[in-house]
Amino acid sequence: MLTSPNEIVPRQIARGVLAASLGAANPDLRDVFWAIPDIKSIVPLAVLPLVLLAAVFHATWNAMLKASENPLALATRAVTWGTVISLPAVAAAWLVTGRPGLPLEGWLLALASALLELFYFITLSTAYQRGELSVVYPIARGTAPLLAVLVGLTLLGERLHLAAVFGIMLLLVGIWAVRRPANAGSALWPALLTGVLIAAYTSLDRIGVRLGPPWVYGWLLWFFGAIFLVAFTTVRRVPGSRLTDEPAISLVVAVLMTAAYFMILFALSVAPLAIIAPLRESAIVLVTAWGIWRLGERRSAWIRIAGALAIIAGIALLTVG
Repeated sequence: MLTSPNEIVPRQIARGVLAASLGAANPDLRDVFWAIPDIKSIVPLAVLPLVLLAAVFHATWNAMLKASENPLALATRAVTWGTVISLPAVAAAWLVTGRPGLPLEGWLLALASALLELFYFITLSTAYQRGELSVVYPIARGTAPLLAVLVGLTLLGERLHLAAVFGIMLLLVGIWAVRRPANAGSALWPALLTGVLIAAYTSLDRIGVRLGPPWVYGWLLWFFGAIFLVAFTTVRRVPGSRLTDEPAISLVVAVLMTAAYFMILFALSVAPLAIIAPLRESAIVLVTAWGIWRLGERRSAWIRIAGALAIIAGIALLTVG
């Protein structure tokens, strides 16, 4: 049963931040799957390789963004091409499933979320230009769950379970560990702001995917995001933002972005968040390792690896707590 427009109130939005920042989507469909006998022992094993592959894809496109001379330009081209290449599959699914639509609220949420994602790519690109991959990525991904807890405690008067308390401690320790080297420098604040934006736009998405088919909302979000990115980079005359620039790299990143997004969306529709979220964030370790061994970010390497593992463990405890 989809959420009606009248149920979209600030309290629900705030309560959805934690689940949203970890990627929850379409809980009603998930409940249907879990009602099937023995599905609990089958689905997690079936989606495990899918989620891990999505984590690899997410880590890879972030590494490619970091390696780019202008990450924002590459992100603009990738999101735009990702919107284009996913259109045939989305259109076919739309026709086969009876042409489902979204209410006006869904369109407005997608529009608002896309605007937040514009600022997300701006801050992420700035952080990658200023700092190291193995510092920026873990901080950005670990900040969103912490923000969710802060919202719950300050605005909703919620209490934390013991597991969540340990999760917060691990997240704080992990973020401190990966930003401990002095070379976090001027990249720290853009990385933290990126995490804030992740929590913000995914809290809107948490509601948006319940107003209609998640894949319809997801593609619409990409469409609006492409428009905002192209408009911004055109007005600001960002070098390398023409869609014809570096076509091979642009298409590779576009495929990785699109595939990772829709694979996680599918996995979250059939498996519980407690299983998906920690596996999804295994990308933190992959990105940290890549930055250390391939990009030469070796200062305090083992401390960063330990910090990345602590962040994943903290996210897992927050999910179950």
